[in-house]
Amino acid sequence: MTVEMAEHIKRKEPNGITFKMIMIILISVTIVLILTSIKIYLSNQIYYESKKVNNMQREVSALKAENVLLQQHIEALKFKNRVTDTIFSIDNTDN
Repeated sequence: MTVEMAEHIKRKEPNGITFKMIMIILISVTIVLILTSIKIYLSNQIYYESKKVNNMQREVSALKAENVLLQQHIEALKFKNRVTDTIFSIDNTDN
């Protein structure tokens, strides 16, 4: 009799999708969507911040190159000034 009752109980179990299964699936999908949207948001923020950093690095390297050119120009002007001062002082002593 116990075997027959066990088979009878097994036959009464619902076959198919239960409300509990649907809720578990919905909760799982919701959690996955939330985590995915957080990851996408953070990835986008990192991308835009790295673009800003790259732009700043390009500006810094351009300014450093410009600084080198200006220093060379200053040195050329100093040299020219020293040469013209010595020529001017030589011309003054000749008179």
